[in-house]
Amino acid sequence: MFKRNKLSAAALLAMSSVLSMGAWAQQTQRIEITGSAIKRIDAETSVPVTVIKIDDLKAQGVTSVEQIMQNLSAVQLTVNAAQAIGSGSGGATFADVRGIGQDKTLVLLNGERIANNAVDGSAPDLNMIPFAAIERIEVLRDGASSLYGTDAIGGVINFITKRNFAGGTVSVGYDSPQHPGGKVTSANVGFGYGDLDKQGFNVFGFVSGRKEDVINGMQRDFNKRIVGGLSNSTDPANYTQDFSALYNPAAPGCSGTALIPVNGGTQCKIVTPSFVDFSPKSETISAMVKGTLRVSSALDLGLEAFATQNKVTTQIAPVPYGGYLMNPTMPNGQPNPYYPKTHVDPTFDDGTAGAAAFNPSSAFPHPVDVQPGFVYVFWRDFPNGSRAQTNKNTQSRIMFSADGSAAGWDYSAKVSYNKNQVDQNLVGGYGNGDIIGEGLLEGVINPFGAQSAAGSALLDSALLTGMLQTATGKVTIAKASASRELGDWLGAGRPVQLAIGAEYRKEDFVSKANTPFAELVSASTGLDPTFIAEGKRNVTAVFAEVNVPLMKTLDVTGSVRYDKYSDFGNTTNPKLSFRFQPMKQVLIRGSASTGFRAPTLFELYGSQSYTNTAGNFNNPINCPGGTPIPGASAGANCAVQFQVLNGGNVDLKPEESKNYTLGAVFEPINNLSAGVDFWWLKITNSISSLPQSTLFANYNQFQQYFHFAPGNLLSITSNCPGSKCGYVDQRLQNLGGTNTSGIDLSLQYRLRTEIGQFDTALNSTYVTKYEYQDYQGGPFNQNVGVYVGNGPVFRWQHNLTFNWSKGAFSAGLAAHYKSGYLDFIPTNTVGDFTTVDIFGSWQPIKAATLTFGIRNVGDKAPPFTNQADLFQSGGWDSRFATAIGRTYYVRGSYSF
Repeated sequence: MFKRNKLSAAALLAMSSVLSMGAWAQQTQRIEITGSAIKRIDAETSVPVTVIKIDDLKAQGVTSVEQIMQNLSAVQLTVNAAQAIGSGSGGATFADVRGIGQDKTLVLLNGERIANNAVDGSAPDLNMIPFAAIERIEVLRDGASSLYGTDAIGGVINFITKRNFAGGTVSVGYDSPQHPGGKVTSANVGFGYGDLDKQGFNVFGFVSGRKEDVINGMQRDFNKRIVGGLSNSTDPANYTQDFSALYNPAAPGCSGTALIPVNGGTQCKIVTPSFVDFSPKSETISAMVKGTLRVSSALDLGLEAFATQNKVTTQIAPVPYGGYLMNPTMPNGQPNPYYPKTHVDPTFDDGTAGAAAFNPSSAFPHPVDVQPGFVYVFWRDFPNGSRAQTNKNTQSRIMFSADGSAAGWDYSAKVSYNKNQVDQNLVGGYGNGDIIGEGLLEGVINPFGAQSAAGSALLDSALLTGMLQTATGKVTIAKASASRELGDWLGAGRPVQLAIGAEYRKEDFVSKANTPFAELVSASTGLDPTFIAEGKRNVTAVFAEVNVPLMKTLDVTGSVRYDKYSDFGNTTNPKLSFRFQPMKQVLIRGSASTGFRAPTLFELYGSQSYTNTAGNFNNPINCPGGTPIPGASAGANCAVQFQVLNGGNVDLKPEESKNYTLGAVFEPINNLSAGVDFWWLKITNSISSLPQSTLFANYNQFQQYFHFAPGNLLSITSNCPGSKCGYVDQRLQNLGGTNTSGIDLSLQYRLRTEIGQFDTALNSTYVTKYEYQDYQGGPFNQNVGVYVGNGPVFRWQHNLTFNWSKGAFSAGLAAHYKSGYLDFIPTNTVGDFTTVDIFGSWQPIKAATLTFGIRNVGDKAPPFTNQADLFQSGGWDSRFATAIGRTYYVRGSYSF
């Protein structure tokens, strides 16, 4: 009754059907399934694997791997391209199976590692996968350190390209959102030649391109909800001398650029979300070439190479020059025409007067000293426009392989070289902080109104573009494995199978500032011009797996892997699983394993650097509960961004885990398959930094991480003049444990009728528990359906598809659901989020297909959330919802 891989042909998320164990003798082709080193004839193994066929996703208008991840219920996508806006992610997209972090999901291409994103070394950037060459994706929803080593704690995602291809194919696509911005154009071309079985060779290649337009902060209405995104650096500027209060010439009406009155109109702040992109502009080009030579019936030689370049351009609000200085008189002795007339003391000095505040520059080779009576100004450089940067991410791999059989063994040997490089380029809005700072100090730049000709010319001269920093990661891998049958030891009617293997891996990582350029823009970027982080390691490993049929209905599989690291020691991780099929219609399976994740080179050796908090917080001493204590300024202590210290930690220990699964697959009638898998996961020594919201909300518990300047001040400016410096330590450390568990559900049904074929598929994940500790031995924070720490964990996620086909026509719909959660500020509950897509295809001739569709038919806007952890605020969370809205798309393909 179970027929291998038949039900999944038209399903969105297809779970391979179970092969009847009694049919073993009639099968000859063996395949390797993700999660096992043994080539098998049975597609449904003892571990849960979800199979996604790329043709089904293309019918739904999917054109990127990031969109694929949104269709996996086991994935809690927390980092996507939108997070590049105002952050240092480099425009990367990461997968996060089980919500335990992208660094604990192993991503493979054709069963082998690729280089991690070089910016932070946590995981491969999914945008680098050559989309056009993908045939299917296999998702192992279980730990797999016993075979793959580090990173495979939450699961494994294996992108599998075509094995061989002959002929040609051309595809084009266009997406047009109903609302402005976000248009997507895509195209790919493929060509292959040779028949591996008849001619003894095959070579093919694919080239694809994708361009997505920006959605800027003015093109959607829902960011007008004011949640975070408030800043003291305004236009016209705020100013102060002793930080007891901030004053603005536009108060109390606050009629400046995007200003609102706060504190009863005594102070003005700027609302920045309308100047921050919703979705960045991106351009992706990828190419892949793969060739196979059949030397003999027992040996295939292969060469595979791919390269991808992804450019992501982001825009955020203009540069804030907070805490800069202004003298009461100009160098020529004349009064500074822009010096405030009120709320100033001409004799004021906090110890800063008498020294030069800025370095010599081309415009000011001889900076003047700070004078008594100076004021601190908090100004935003609107004349030079929004800050814009382009992250250019380049990924490549070349791999040689030999696959064959000899002396009863099937063997495979592979050598690969992987490289990822990310260059961060400033392309607009950034300036030379010394020139602008001196211009403010000397009265050339007017922070309170229109610029003079001299002020405009100086601002123009201060603009700078160039490469700010670059990061490169390299991974060289040599791997060999072999498997064979050992005979039917126990009379089960099937042989014992054994696989053994060894692996050597060399990792190199370096991330550094472009020092000459970074020095010029350090004030507007906050990057230490001397920043450099680098490291290298060697890893050697051996692994083995054995599958033992104990009886005709029961298999037991055991595997173990030993890894030795050059920089922190060694680890051994076993796994034991079983597969029990008491009748053709029922399969029961389970597994138990240990896992580990070694600290990445970036986590160990990342350079110490300062930046600002993502959201606004209160100084826990000077502004407890949002109310300033006597003598403390609300402007300097309440609802502002503070300085934080980030960086690596050479004393980090590996994360360790224990994984358990227990599930069943049922096929009560032909063409109906249902599956349920229970899973439990426990992690210790979690590597992370304490969330900023956790630190500020629990000062008494974490006060050792707060480093105050005199007066219990924390710095609110990267300029940090005089004795005003203070910061919060957010460097990486081994925190406490994480426990999570849940249920994966799947259902597939195919119905053949006179009016056509109907296919239904459901993929669902229900999380019963997710709890974590902020520190070892501390209490557990409950995270399911609650926004705590870094965000929520969704209790329930569904993806449901319905397809119909008859002759040259097909149509379908896909529904995507995320359950609601208690918000960051628990007075609000974030609602459930459901979107529905519809699509249809027409095949006028066998070689051509036209597809039309609408994504998010209901034009659902992201649900309101009051979180302010992300740089993008405005009442939505870009990690879990898209700003695009209803989108119409068309696809065309032709094969020859």
